[in-house]
Amino acid sequence: MCLRCRAAQMLCGKPVCPILLRHEALLRTLPFGAGREFAGSSPPALFVGRYGYPKVSVGPLLSSNHGDTLVYDTPEEWVGRSVAEVVGFRMGLIRGTRPIRVTEAEAPGREAEELQLLALAAGSAEAEATFRRPPRGRLTLSDGAPPTGPSAPIERIRLEVGRVDERIDRLYRDGHASARTAVRELYDRKVPVSRIQKALSAGTLGRRGHRRFVPTRWSITAVDDLLGKENLERVRRLPELGEIRVQTLEAIGNRWMVVRLPGAYRYESIEAWYPETFWNPHPSRILILGDREGFRGRRNYASIGGCYYAARLACSEAMQRDGRQAGALVLREVHPGEILPLGVWNVREHVRATLRRPARSLGDMEELLSEIGRFFAIPVDRWVPASALLRETRVQRRLEDFAPAELHPSA
Repeated sequence: MCLRCRAAQMLCGKPVCPILLRHEALLRTLPFGAGREFAGSSPPALFVGRYGYPKVSVGPLLSSNHGDTLVYDTPEEWVGRSVAEVVGFRMGLIRGTRPIRVTEAEAPGREAEELQLLALAAGSAEAEATFRRPPRGRLTLSDGAPPTGPSAPIERIRLEVGRVDERIDRLYRDGHASARTAVRELYDRKVPVSRIQKALSAGTLGRRGHRRFVPTRWSITAVDDLLGKENLERVRRLPELGEIRVQTLEAIGNRWMVVRLPGAYRYESIEAWYPETFWNPHPSRILILGDREGFRGRRNYASIGGCYYAARLACSEAMQRDGRQAGALVLREVHPGEILPLGVWNVREHVRATLRRPARSLGDMEELLSEIGRFFAIPVDRWVPASALLRETRVQRRLEDFAPAELHPSA
């Protein structure tokens, strides 16, 4: 239940997630010495909460360091770093909070307009702030968004943005482009996905009359889902892959394997959580959860949440790069080294990193199952029942299997 819920649905019926409560109690003891007055810089970044919607907590993320702090809020730069480094970046950011109606993105007051300008910034912005009380040393944990550090209600904020990103600013000024069109155009112009998510969250994209502040957690999954669907429209027109390809990666307490299977597009993502990992508090039982879609995609929300769409986006990018559609299977084995939920970026960027590694071609399904058994600590006989894609591919024959060898696609 904890793995399916991840503090988003409160399936246990408790008003507060007991797992998050336990970890937050420990993290409240972290020292933090800032007073009410603050001077520093923003990566640039802001955080939009979801509780109380449509009146939510919105505010900048601020670092006491001056100068270039982009890495503090750029997940694309975090692959290869340790959990301690990532949490260090996030603990170094103070979260200012102020209640704002989401509709204020359409006709922003001075404070809301400054926050939107922050989402347009091309680099770090200098900041001065006054808090109503000293920020408390508290780490906010979420499986959807990266952790955030100490927080406090903000009384006054002054931001100095050196220059704006012209690619985002042009669409901010375009009141006729839909949010879907704007997100796709920014992606095609090589704006990092994390920047697009912030621009959408700040209510700077979309048609005039429809702009809203979007909770950070929601904007992350919305952008991953939208871009993945757009990519897959192109992927479905590509020639089919004619072999099994496998790529693997080990990083920050996770083992990743991405398998591409011959044939038309279909997709499955499966996570296996070891005992006493963050979302599996059981002392001895391994928990496995996954979801899938066929050639035409899916209509309902995936049971494993935003991670599903983050991994799908990475897979769709790789298929476009290689010019072949295929069945895509993402297997993730989570070990106790993952001590905190780091956010959906962890899945997107590490699946991307996996798919940039050299691919190995395998001869048949039995060879694939042997590879799964060698790479993962969890036995292969636990993975196969959990994966509909593995079971189907193992038993289902394709027309190409009956074709003469000289006509086979992989010949």
